Amino acid sequence: MHPAYQMSDASDDNLKFAVQTGVNHIVHASHKPFMVEGKGYWGKDSLIELRERCESHGVHIAVMAPPLHSNFVDGADNPNIMLGNEKRDEDIDNIIECIKAAGEAGIPCLKYNLTLLGVVSTGRSPGRGGSTYRYFNFEEMEKQNKELTLAGEVTGEMMWERIEYFLERVIPVAEEYKVKMACHPHDPGMPPLGYRGIDRVLGTVDGVKKFCSLVNSPYHGLNFCQGTFSEMLEDPGKEIFDVVKYFLEQKKIFMVHYRNIRGKRLAFEETYIDEGDVDMWETMKVYHNLGYDGVFCPDHVAHSDQDSGWGHRQRAFTAGYIKALIKAVQNP
Repeated sequence: MHPAYQMSDASDDNLKFAVQTGVNHIVHASHKPFMVEGKGYWGKDSLIELRERCESHGVHIAVMAPPLHSNFVDGADNPNIMLGNEKRDEDIDNIIECIKAAGEAGIPCLKYNLTLLGVVSTGRSPGRGGSTYRYFNFEEMEKQNKELTLAGEVTGEMMWERIEYFLERVIPVAEEYKVKMACHPHDPGMPPLGYRGIDRVLGTVDGVKKFCSLVNSPYHGLNFCQGTFSEMLEDPGKEIFDVVKYFLEQKKIFMVHYRNIRGKRLAFEETYIDEGDVDMWETMKVYHNLGYDGVFCPDHVAHSDQDSGWGHRQRAFTAGYIKALIKAVQNP
């Protein structure tokens, strides 16, 4: 198990920062620098160059992100996959080519999202030391915006058809090129009737269980965002452990976004890793005892005027906390 920084800019300075703070793994979250000119997919050579440059700093690329991010549909790079229209095969082909390039370049895992709404937030709440936290309250969101997106009304049945259509075409290629595909759940979950006309089927534990069962493959799994799963629960401080255990036993956790929250389903705020409702030490013991050997990423860290735009201070604190948990659980 390893701490890992999720970064969109693997500059030499950021790689040095990672190593200086005891982090030797990264999740590269931007696809744009590696695209074939005029195309919607990666080139193998640019990925090899990135991997070798990271390795020259002693940093391993654990995961990368193809152009299928947590964007609102209006800003998505390949929107037609989740719009389910006649152009979706072209967008799926872009992802397939990225998988091939990753496999040929020695990138073992890709994280991706299947979403129309992106990450939905209500605003920022005050945190310790003058920092701020992302918060979500469904009742407030309903008052702010009920308008349909350009996708119109999308029922659960429609969402599942689009998700399964994508998986049936992509996972066989991932198997061939030995690239694990780690999907992020919908953040946050919404009521069954949806929000802005969208039924967020990957916003419940049962929905994600169904997702994992759609294709039988060791290359089909999750970017297990522990914070997002906590947001699905009525009592995350008690319930999250069984959720972690279930997906570990199914061998579906390929990477972890490791963050804490305060609150429950439909009304929560993100917090520093050491002050939320979930006992992170107890969750780390579950990962260790069930043999997880992947990365833990600081995720949605607090914002601070004293920090950089990326949040170097916040991420260093969180990564250090993660590193200490890992060391403690491995050396009781």
